[in-house]
Amino acid sequence: MKFCVVGAGAWGTAFALHLARLDREVVLVPRRAEQAAALSADRENREYLPDAPFPGGLAVSADLPSSVAGAEFILVACPVQAMAGTGGRLRAALGASSSARLVVSLGKGLESGTHRRPSEILASEIQAAVVGSLAGPTNAAEVARGLPAAMVLATAVRDARAGDLQAAISSATLRVYTSDDLPGVEFGGALKNVYAIAAGCAHGLGLGDNANAALLTRSLAEMVRVGAALGARAETFYGLSGFGDLSATCHGSWSRNRELGRLIGEGRAVSDLVLHRKTVVEGYLTAQSFAGLCASRNIDAPILREIHAILFEGRRPADALASLMARGLKRE
Repeated sequence: MKFCVVGAGAWGTAFALHLARLDREVVLVPRRAEQAAALSADRENREYLPDAPFPGGLAVSADLPSSVAGAEFILVACPVQAMAGTGGRLRAALGASSSARLVVSLGKGLESGTHRRPSEILASEIQAAVVGSLAGPTNAAEVARGLPAAMVLATAVRDARAGDLQAAISSATLRVYTSDDLPGVEFGGALKNVYAIAAGCAHGLGLGDNANAALLTRSLAEMVRVGAALGARAETFYGLSGFGDLSATCHGSWSRNRELGRLIGEGRAVSDLVLHRKTVVEGYLTAQSFAGLCASRNIDAPILREIHAILFEGRRPADALASLMARGLKRE
């Protein structure tokens, strides 16, 4: 059973390490040839995931066609805004054999302009028979260290290969569940990044534990409302890709989205924080996509709307807080 992990950022590297520890045949494919050379020489990803040595069984290659040859499972770990380009490269590398593979996204977000989910992008670009998504509260550094975690594997249709993948990647340190609510799992993984920015703003403003708890609770309620209006099942958002990922990302000091919000809350300019970054803060453009979707479909999402205004309209976080607190009173 061969795996190919396309994308060698922190999360792609961590998942490849997890697979190698399980003695799976796995090849990690960076986007750049020079990165592949550095990973092969150093036997660790010093740029994105330092202090996580590569097991001997983990192969690294910049040759995508040879890497996907014979791979039953292809895991795509790249920013959502780069997913279409990566899918195009995969289509060329796979050729007519794409329908025999299970292609799974490890990305979280929506494509700018089109609002497509990661699996929708891959399905369009690759035309594989089964496309899925792996999501849940999984910090890359902790997975790389082998600390316990749980995830959900979602596919739009039930397929034996999804069960095979679930069994192949589950272990004593990673428990994998399955779901057929692919939109819900992907919407949850995308939305939680937006609310993590809100949680960071609250921290940066020094609002305290009461405010943080209220924000987390109302963010979950808003996630359910938005997701259900977009065709997902409400119960999915109470699972690992919803509340689980929301809780981890809003509280984890490692969260890039939370850190962005914290710095904004402390008074830093958004433009200074998002330009020329080496790592991607997915919640930034995801907020723009969801704000457009909610406006076009008349979906009530006040927290998301205020975060969008902070990120793209110059709204002060303190003014956004005042607006949320002054909304009309209602039943919970």
